[in-house]
Amino acid sequence: MVSEPNNWGRFGPDDQRGTLNLLNGPAVLSALRAAVTGQVVSLAGPIGRRGPHLRGRPLPQHYMSIDGADFAAGARPVGAGLRMADDALIVSAHGTTTHMDALCHMWSGEELYNGHPAAEVRSYGAKKCGIDQVGGVVAKGVLFDVPRHLGVEHLPAGHRITPGELAAVADVSPGDVAVIRTGWPLVWGRSPEEYWSGQPGLSADAGRWLAARDVAVVACDNAAIGGLNERQLADEELEDDLHLILLHRHGIHLVEMLWLEGLAAAGRTDFVFVAAPLRLVGGTASPLNPLAIL
Repeated sequence: MVSEPNNWGRFGPDDQRGTLNLLNGPAVLSALRAAVTGQVVSLAGPIGRRGPHLRGRPLPQHYMSIDGADFAAGARPVGAGLRMADDALIVSAHGTTTHMDALCHMWSGEELYNGHPAAEVRSYGAKKCGIDQVGGVVAKGVLFDVPRHLGVEHLPAGHRITPGELAAVADVSPGDVAVIRTGWPLVWGRSPEEYWSGQPGLSADAGRWLAARDVAVVACDNAAIGGLNERQLADEELEDDLHLILLHRHGIHLVEMLWLEGLAAAGRTDFVFVAAPLRLVGGTASPLNPLAIL
């Protein structure tokens, strides 16, 4: 059992959803009131080999099992005059595309979130706290556009967002989705090497600030919620690791590698956040196309 403040046992001994339990019927209906214009903005980056990604991670592989060239070469049509194209896609979500982390993604010691045995994370997936436990997420989203607040295009690689910086931009209520913009994906278009030189992100205290406000999800446009160094690793000690604070101790799901420039340009702080990960049984993550309804 972890010793610092946490949500273990709060939603029952069998809980595998953490603060997503806050998104009950009344909470969802209340969140829907954040939509004003009905404009829908995707918060996902493209899935492909040329988008922002962490160095060394297996990139998405997109193939066509059958395409127009096959028929031009003499392949038999499916039916009279009927032709088709078919995709084959392999995606390793972590570090390569917009995705949601499951509560089984990271832990310390021998237990997952809520005391579930870590030994049950096997080669075929996790028996507990997998991404299939999420279902759908409909909540009020709150954008923390920290670069705009500081008057810069994007945060520098070494910047660690403080609770004071978050509080100066917006506030969140229980069950909200905290969406944090660093602007770092913009660097990829200028230089992949610069993108790999490190990344800005939340400080440990900012993570605890969000957890104390009972957010349902923490989402960010960087690759790891917290900051990264030039080796693409976190510098924090174990007790200050953002994944352990949020996923492991508080049961707060994480969404990483968002594209937030369209949302930032809209100038809205509050909106309806919608996301539905794939029902990958026992998965540690899922690719995601989150939506903001303005």
